[in-house]
Amino acid sequence: MSLSENLGSSHLVTRLLNQLSNVTESVSANPSCGSDDSDTCRNEPAALRLKLFAIAAILLSGIIGVGIPLVGRRFKLLDSRSGGSTGFVLAKAFAAGVILATGFVHMLDDAVEALTNECLPDVPWQRFPFSGFIAMLAALGTLLLDFLATQYYERKQLVSTKVKTSCKASTSMAPLSGSNEIMTIGEDRDDNLDKDPEDMHIIGMHVHATAHNHAHGHGQMNHHGQIHGHHMHGEVELSSHGRRVVVAQILEMGILSHSVIIGLSLGVSHSPCEITPLIAALSFHQFFEGFALGGCISQAQFSNCSAFLMAIFFALTTPAGIGCGAAVASFYNANSQIALIIEGILDSISAGILIYMALVDLIAADFLSRKVNYNMRVQVSSYVALFLGALSMAALALWA
Repeated sequence: MSLSENLGSSHLVTRLLNQLSNVTESVSANPSCGSDDSDTCRNEPAALRLKLFAIAAILLSGIIGVGIPLVGRRFKLLDSRSGGSTGFVLAKAFAAGVILATGFVHMLDDAVEALTNECLPDVPWQRFPFSGFIAMLAALGTLLLDFLATQYYERKQLVSTKVKTSCKASTSMAPLSGSNEIMTIGEDRDDNLDKDPEDMHIIGMHVHATAHNHAHGHGQMNHHGQIHGHHMHGEVELSSHGRRVVVAQILEMGILSHSVIIGLSLGVSHSPCEITPLIAALSFHQFFEGFALGGCISQAQFSNCSAFLMAIFFALTTPAGIGCGAAVASFYNANSQIALIIEGILDSISAGILIYMALVDLIAADFLSRKVNYNMRVQVSSYVALFLGALSMAALALWA
């Protein structure tokens, strides 16, 4: 019995030594998987100074970008009400192109690079395109969330509107009918009650009906006392407002998710050669993403407090990510398997959300609107702005 146990133990030790030998060979063949010290441009003090400058520059870009549509709605050039002015439509088309290129060219490419990294095992990461698959699931999940949130918001607003309408109708009916009836009785008293009581009853019914019709305008009333007016235009406005609220909230969710990732990526870097081009790219990116988000917030007509909170959250997210990345940079290894998997999954999710929002809720919604469709000059200019925004952001991939 002891001999067989010794043989089994020897076999187990042999297997462990073989596995350790394989791991050692893979690490020696690719030393960068074990550490993050292979960068020849590594300079931690210079990198820290650049990170502090990046926090200030990106914070300022975000504040200016998201603030222009919110403040500009007071001016004719960037007015976002009633479909938006021509300047607002063109700027938002450019920003939509920036967001679309961010999803396709930057986030999705970073996800593919992370999830197909040679530091990850071949099975399953090299056998299946997880980055595209996760991005697809994220886009479909955003579609479902978009639909459910829109339905919930529209039903909530519709119930609130019906309650307000019924209250206004009841309060406007009572004074008119009561005053007319009192006036009729007063006149009859002045005539020393010469009129017949039946005639008085008929006159009172007529005055009440006239006042009732005047109170409801073109509305119609069924035998249950319910009003059926021509309120189709109000329902369309309600539906449009609900969509704008949902679009603004989901767009901010997608932008915040990837802003944390890109902030962490810059914060953990020790290379000034890598950080320098990222500052310019992220400042440009943050400005136009902020403009698109600020335009959606302005069109949704949030309260001043809600709009301010949404703008502040957007402006602070990337600088906060840079700060967190700088705090953990001393012990964080960007080439570890866990870091690569988490980064790749989050990049894929962000890519799916941004691609869906750019194509469906920004480009399709605005380019199919009445203002763009029925004005050839605005239509051509919008397409030019869209392509310029997408190509400009895509070109930044050459440096960052």
